[in-house]
Amino acid sequence: MIKNKSIENSIILITGGTGSFGSTLTELLLKNNVKEIRIFSRDENKQDLMRKKLNDPRVSFYIGDVRDYQSTSDACLNVDYIFHAAALKQVPSCEFYPLEAFKTNVLGTENILKASLDRDVKKVVFLSTDKAVYPINAMGLSKAMMEKLMLSKSLHNYEKGIFCATRYGNVICSRGSVIPLFVDQIKKNKPITITDPNMTRYLMSLEDAVSLVLYAFNEGLNGDIFVQKAPASTIGDLVLALKEIFNYKKDNIIIGTRHSEKFYETLVSREEMARVEDRGKYFKVPPDNRGLDYDNYYTKGKEILSGTLEYTSHNTRRLKVNEIIEILLKTDFICKLLK
Repeated sequence: MIKNKSIENSIILITGGTGSFGSTLTELLLKNNVKEIRIFSRDENKQDLMRKKLNDPRVSFYIGDVRDYQSTSDACLNVDYIFHAAALKQVPSCEFYPLEAFKTNVLGTENILKASLDRDVKKVVFLSTDKAVYPINAMGLSKAMMEKLMLSKSLHNYEKGIFCATRYGNVICSRGSVIPLFVDQIKKNKPITITDPNMTRYLMSLEDAVSLVLYAFNEGLNGDIFVQKAPASTIGDLVLALKEIFNYKKDNIIIGTRHSEKFYETLVSREEMARVEDRGKYFKVPPDNRGLDYDNYYTKGKEILSGTLEYTSHNTRRLKVNEIIEILLKTDFICKLLK
């Protein structure tokens, strides 16, 4: 639900808007009295398919790249609000091409920040990931830097606009999710390859991800990061759920943990949990507003940190197999396969 009444008759820009998230957000925003929604991305084919599907004159399409400041700035002309979803987000590709991840996720974010300030954009919501917390891979590192850029600009933008962010875990059946891989192996009658059955991951629906972003849009102040309290599953239980859904009997193969892969993911760090605001369904992580007074960093600590635990996929609510099945059966991806 969008509580922010100023969205009426506004111009909204969605970067990376042809993806599953951008498409879902666009359809939801069109239910409101918006003036224009701009889809900013590089893929002209996806834009054409989206244009034909929506068939709504309020949706316009801009070919460009967040890496390029000029095309980014042009797309931001007269824009009121931005949802920044453009990213390189698959861990393996970012590992092999870390500079490309940096260009899109870090320099692209800097271009959005600069363009939004130059164009007097009222609010920007940035989309981050659990991999940005205690990062061990290039994708996580680049997203952590994205968050740092947002936080830095939020402290120094002199009230010109609001920059806030969301951070969430795996969106079920999204691009790069492990579920389509497992389903493909099932359909081809191949053994399901599991890295570690005890590894845990958050499970979040696309609708939950969009709701989180809209909550940040409604409630976010400068520098805020919002996290949804999400349940998690072991990889082993996720595979059991899929095998039960598709009545699949073939044995699994344990291949071991891949490089740059965590045993569990973290949505809120220990340091952030010490100042987090519990909003019921969500956590709000307010910014650390200390200035360049180095005493605050090196001589003044916080005792509360000693007894604080981070919020991880290992200590959140653990889903049972029947609960995972129920969640999966609600997804369009699984439902279409079962028809």
